[in-house]
Amino acid sequence: MFHLKAKKIFDISLKKIIKDQLLFIIAGFGILVGVISVYIYNVKANPLPPIGASYNPYITGIYATGIIESNQKNGSNINIFPDVSGKVVKIFTVDGQEVKAGDPILAIDDSVQREIVAKDIAEVNAALALLQKLKAEPRKENLDVAKAQFDYAKANLKNVIDQLNKVKQSYKINPKSVSKNVLDNAINAVKIAKENLKVAEAEYNLMKAGAWEYDIKNQENQYQALIKTYQSDNALLDKYLIKSSIDGVILRVNPALGSYVSPQGSYDTYTQGMNPVIVMGVLDPYLEVRCYLNEILVPKLPKQENMQAKIFIRGENNKSIPVEFVRIQPYTIPNIELSNQRQERVDVRVLPIIFKFKRPTDINLYPGQLVDVYIKGK
Repeated sequence: MFHLKAKKIFDISLKKIIKDQLLFIIAGFGILVGVISVYIYNVKANPLPPIGASYNPYITGIYATGIIESNQKNGSNINIFPDVSGKVVKIFTVDGQEVKAGDPILAIDDSVQREIVAKDIAEVNAALALLQKLKAEPRKENLDVAKAQFDYAKANLKNVIDQLNKVKQSYKINPKSVSKNVLDNAINAVKIAKENLKVAEAEYNLMKAGAWEYDIKNQENQYQALIKTYQSDNALLDKYLIKSSIDGVILRVNPALGSYVSPQGSYDTYTQGMNPVIVMGVLDPYLEVRCYLNEILVPKLPKQENMQAKIFIRGENNKSIPVEFVRIQPYTIPNIELSNQRQERVDVRVLPIIFKFKRPTDINLYPGQLVDVYIKGK
């Protein structure tokens, strides 16, 4: 009986030990799996090597991604935005076309502005006509009328004076021959005639003097103001025709015929953003490449007078082109995403460096194309 009880206790203890060990093994396996998972998910895949270059041409070469641009003294390409809004009614050029400075590129509907300019012209002509009229005064016909009225007033005065003298003479010979009322009327008629003569003379002199100088000056000011309005509206009318400002190449015409454009640009259906209406550049004889160097690599740059670099064209099996240093834009900026790789930290800053090279004839290169840049380091 004792042996059976002891054996039963032993079996229970053995099962408990096995169960505890099994739980320990399972827990340890779970911890191991967790550690491995954490390690795997926290290991970042190294970015792929540059597409075009599989080797560094310099022993101490510094790598940067670059983008090809047109050759400009400042900036990258020429982005043209209209000064006015409206519907595109005519496009004179196509992408890739060479143009001269002053050549028309694109026309915006200017019908409303043309009516405004036509109204301005009519107002200017009316103001000029009135100004010329004032300066031409006195008009001969008006002067003749005023002179005739003045002569008539003088003749009338002479007539009433003669009548008064006759009445007085008759009254002097025989006071009873003329009533006092007739005498008074004759005297009053002379007084009225004298006043009428003064008025006629004043009007005649006023007519001879011509327009008042202040009226002429005021009309001149109105005329000049209307000319300024016309010039302003006419200058705005010219803005509805977009012309090339340089001798260059049309890199891109964004709006289609009938599209609406504004000073903010033209709406892009795919990006759902506003783009320049026209993008222009200069492609011959030089192109530029702008690369963005990681701030960590900036201390490795040589002096500017010793700067050497090569660009590798992607898809050309390590085809490289030596480039000439142009300038450094001495201000680091937030990293600009030039490719689809998103391995960089969001706070990385880069230094823009610009090189130029003669456009090759055996390779197709265009602004906006990505290249790999190697700069010879210290």
